[in-house]
Amino acid sequence: MSYPSSPTRPWDVRHLPPAVGKTFLITGGNAGIGYFVAEQLAATGAVVVLGSRDPAKADAAAFSIRSRVPGADVRHLRLDLADLISLKDSVDRLDLGHLDAVVHNAGIALDDPPRRESDDGLELMFATNHLGHFALTQWLAPLLCAAPAGRVVTVGSFAARSERLDLDDLQSADDYRPKRAYGRSKLAQMSFAFELDRRLRAAGSTVLSVVAHPGGALDSLTPARPPIHVTTPGERLRAVPAGLVLQGKDAGAWPIVRAALDPEVRGGELWGPRVFGLRGTPHRESALPHMTDPSVAARLWSASVDLAGVHDPDLGFGG
Repeated sequence: MSYPSSPTRPWDVRHLPPAVGKTFLITGGNAGIGYFVAEQLAATGAVVVLGSRDPAKADAAAFSIRSRVPGADVRHLRLDLADLISLKDSVDRLDLGHLDAVVHNAGIALDDPPRRESDDGLELMFATNHLGHFALTQWLAPLLCAAPAGRVVTVGSFAARSERLDLDDLQSADDYRPKRAYGRSKLAQMSFAFELDRRLRAAGSTVLSVVAHPGGALDSLTPARPPIHVTTPGERLRAVPAGLVLQGKDAGAWPIVRAALDPEVRGGELWGPRVFGLRGTPHRESALPHMTDPSVAARLWSASVDLAGVHDPDLGFGG
């Protein structure tokens, strides 16, 4: 049974449609935004797989979800997005016949120099946030294609709005500034996601690629989920003024959950919070032109194939 978002049945973030029989993989599902995406999807009756490097943290997240969602089917997939060579083996360990959606949520944000590299010799934020998800998409393609309407949901960021990709220095080797490198890595993710949907549509695929972002989501406005997340009374009090324009990470998960679950969502769309893109219930918004530029995306795609060491064509969706 489908539950379309319409004037007669508006989307309700607190009363989600059932998704029994569906399976979702959330990278970085053990903490932050990813944790609340997992908790909310688990409440629909779906199978939720937490992609995480740390089994202990994944176990703690699963325990927390089950304590709030009795009977929740929560699993763990050991996943290290910075270790590109390991990703195929990780996916091979998924004991699933299909995957209804992968939520590309995991990421790192480094605040200080020096520039750091992965074991593969790639700038760490670009490798983790973009290239890891780029490669993971290829290995998940057969499972996504086996679902009736698979989805790739990429979690973007406000940080991408003010950045532009330097296609001649994607790894910030010439001029490394941590905040800029982070914003560019998120822009690369979003550019890839929009380009992926263009290629999926051209191939006649049933899989959709959708982008969503959490707006302004703060730890101090987020409800406690000990030991995953704990805030002191003082932190909550100091955050009250910020709550006028920002929100907690539980609400930041709403657009991402809708992008993964709502049957009315279409490929190539961008979803975010309704109020100035910072807080509130999810709605569809317009992507900025530099996020959807096909010529930039094509060059990024070609470079990513080489850097990630994947086969293409079209990451396994194009035949």
